[in-house]
Order: sequence, then C-alpha cells, then structure tokens
Amino acid sequence: MTTTEEAVERVAQEPARRSRVRYRPGKGVLVLPPLLLVLALLIGPLALIWLYSVGLRSNIPGTVTSFTTANWKDFLTGPGNPFRGLFIHSMLITLTVSVLATVAAYPLAYFLSFTARKHRYTLLLLLLAPFFTSYLLRVIAWQIILNDQGVANWAIQELGLQPKGHAISWLIYSNFSVSLVLFYSWIPFVALPIFAVLENMDRRLLEAAEDLGASRFTTFLRVTLPLSLPGVIAGFVFVLIPTTGEFITPLLVGGPDSQLFGNQIQAFFTNSPDWGYGSVLALSLVVVVIALMLVFGRFLSTDLRQTSGGGSR
Repeated sequence: MTTTEEAVERVAQEPARRSRVRYRPGKGVLVLPPLLLVLALLIGPLALIWLYSVGLRSNIPGTVTSFTTANWKDFLTGPGNPFRGLFIHSMLITLTVSVLATVAAYPLAYFLSFTARKHRYTLLLLLLAPFFTSYLLRVIAWQIILNDQGVANWAIQELGLQPKGHAISWLIYSNFSVSLVLFYSWIPFVALPIFAVLENMDRRLLEAAEDLGASRFTTFLRVTLPLSLPGVIAGFVFVLIPTTGEFITPLLVGGPDSQLFGNQIQAFFTNSPDWGYGSVLALSLVVVVIALMLVFGRFLSTDLRQTSGGGSR
C-alpha cells in the first residue's frame, strides 16, 4: 500500500475514531452522583425558602396560599422599614470585624512564618487549641468575662482606671462586645491562609531584593506583601461571609440594642409564625453572600504575583 493510500485510509477512519472518543464516558461521570446530591441539598432548601417568601407555602396549617411579592416589596422599598437599617448596621459591624481581624492576623502569621522558625507549628497548635472547644462555650465564657461583675471590670477597677463599684456598662451588651467576641473567634482562622501563603513563598525573592539594596521595610512592601495578598483576601473572606449571618454572639453578648440581621432571621423562624417574611430576609442575606463570593472569588483566582514585579514574566 502506497503512502497516499495509507493517508486516505487514515482520513476515512478518523470520524469513527472521533465518535468512539466522543461517547466514551470520562472520569467526571464518577463525580456526577455526589455533585447532584450536593446541588440538591443546597438548592432544595433555597427553593423551599423561596416558596415561603412569595406566599406559595405557609407554615400555618389551613392557610390559603397564593403568589405574592408583598413581603419583598415591603423589605426592599417599604417606607421606614427597620430591617433595611439593621441590615446596613450588620454589614458595617461585619466589615469592621473582618478588616480588624485581617490586619491583626497578618503580623501573627508573619511572626509564625519568619520569626518562630522551628517552633512555628507548635505555636500554631497552641493558637488553635482553645478553638477545639465548643463555640457556644467560648461565647458564654466571654459573657462571664465582660459582665458588670466579670474579670474585665474587676481588673479595671483594681488598676484604678475606674472607681470600685462602678462597672463599665458598654463592655457587655453593646456593639463593642459583639465586635470583640467575633474578632476573637475568627482571628486564628484568618491567620491560617496568610500563614500558608507566607510559608510557601519563595524566600530567594526576598534575598534577591536585599542583594539589590532594598531595606527590610521596602522588601516587605514590594515583595512580601504583594505575594501574600491571595492569603490576605482568603482570610478576609473567611471571616466576612460567616459573620454576615451570625446570631449566637449577638444573642449572648449583644443585648436588645446590639442585635444583628441574623438575629431577626432566627427570631422569625423561632418566635414568629411569619416564616414568609423571615424567608425574605434569609434569601436577601444569601444573595449578598453569593455576591461577596463572586467579587472576592475574582481576586482569589487572579495570580497577584504578576503585579509584584511590574508585570508577568
């Protein structure tokens, strides 16, 4: 058979070969069943809550259901709606805690990675050790520490910073106490992604910067900080998204005037028969969380190292 005939035969067999490859099940088929299960467990409850929010389902037996957007209109555009203001207040608290936790976690992660050296994993374990206990117990412990007869007020009075018998009232049941406990609860988990990025950083880049005459501070600003930004953003997201729906901490240390948006959602589903309005609040929070994930996910998927040296290589 000549070379031309062999080429013609190969061309004739190519469609059949491509069809066999096209219909061959890949390894992704094995992932399909658990993926569908996860989607059902995620989307199913959201769909059920949506039915409550538009009046197509009710938790009160015998109630006539019909499609309505009255709850949505009241929340989004209703005059003087208190939940919109509470939502803005909650997001401000969440953003403040997220920024402060990220700023405080960076020196901690930097110390573990660059200073602690061989003891860094031991110190990291000690940092995380208190968080092996129940979150609820830790919040209750802070409630005991911050109350009028707690350790904090006792220490302040013993140091002479406050007259004895006069407790500082805003240490408990205030925005300060909510922010403090949330800050304490999340700072180790913010430090973890930053520490992971710093640990895997190519130290030869830092040595090269020093060889070129850069000071330690300049090396940090021009090399270390830009290369660690993915960890910083990841840590920020780790604290931002969970705290948007937080209700345990405000419930125990916040008091009636320092409740967050999540407390109102929890109240609608436990203390009120109006699950429809609670569903509107819950879905609104879900939309915000998804939007935050999309925004910050864009930064997490970007190789920020390309900007650290003025451009990609």
